[in-house]
Amino acid sequence: MKKVWVVGLLVISVLLSGTAFAGENIKLAVSVWLGYAPLYLAKEKGFFQKRGLDVDVVVINSPVDRRAAFAADRIQGFATTVDTLVMTAAAETPIPVKQVLVLDASHGADGLVAKKDIKTIQDLKGKTVAGQMGGGASYFWLNYVLAQNGMKLSDLKMVDMRAPDAGAAFVAEKVDAAITWEPWLHRAKATPHGHVLYSSDKTPGIIVDSLGFKPEFLAKRRDDVKKIVAAWNEAITFMQTNTAEADAIMAKFSNLTPDIFAIEKAGVIFYGAKENKEWFAAGGKLATTSQRAADVWYDLKLIKNKPNVADLIDGSFLE
Repeated sequence: MKKVWVVGLLVISVLLSGTAFAGENIKLAVSVWLGYAPLYLAKEKGFFQKRGLDVDVVVINSPVDRRAAFAADRIQGFATTVDTLVMTAAAETPIPVKQVLVLDASHGADGLVAKKDIKTIQDLKGKTVAGQMGGGASYFWLNYVLAQNGMKLSDLKMVDMRAPDAGAAFVAEKVDAAITWEPWLHRAKATPHGHVLYSSDKTPGIIVDSLGFKPEFLAKRRDDVKKIVAAWNEAITFMQTNTAEADAIMAKFSNLTPDIFAIEKAGVIFYGAKENKEWFAAGGKLATTSQRAADVWYDLKLIKNKPNVADLIDGSFLE
């Protein structure tokens, strides 16, 4: 899901300036995943600036590097999957974080591609499957899908690869299957040997992205965080009412042509003000998704203790 394309948006060296508190620049770290493109749209259209904010959208593709920058206060907020934020808060050296905004959900943009003779998840048993191991959205999703089908990771012959590399390996017929994301799903379907075996539209609410900040920062920059949320919501509205212009801007962020961006965004659900109120409702979707992530990571022994997911959610910044 988190596409690792090189773009000239910003380089990590800009992070060396240190922390930002009242009145200072705010750095939001993202990967080049099209679900985060509305943040770039908000920057390019001046939705942050008109609210008196100096916000940089900083590309750090690796979730490990994003967490390290967040821990060191070289960024103030970061966008990532809910499961990654849960792991951040529950790591052996925990980093306090609260989710203040749900950004998007994968609805077909992530998936399992496989050879055509592999027709069910159970058919993967004993097969060579490429995918990223040890954490991250793809690993989380794969373990969830396997469990739903009565299987475990040990049933597969896993080859540890980042999602784009896994997709490329499958297209080159080096593995039987791969966990990857767009554009590799389309590329796999276009091969004589491949098809999409299973995709994220069958698992709603599993691969979900949110925006997180440290509690200390939220306390000191409360009004500014509300303005960030408002700018995101304005970007979502702009996407819906000015589709061609928005797609052209966001395609640049995603290193895609506008026509390809328009096709691929169909596999993503973007959440605005109305949807966020539903997600942040007491005992609502965000709490459910966060708890599911805590349960999966704990069962896989990637965290030693389950966090109280209510402590990771703060909906007070919504409009």
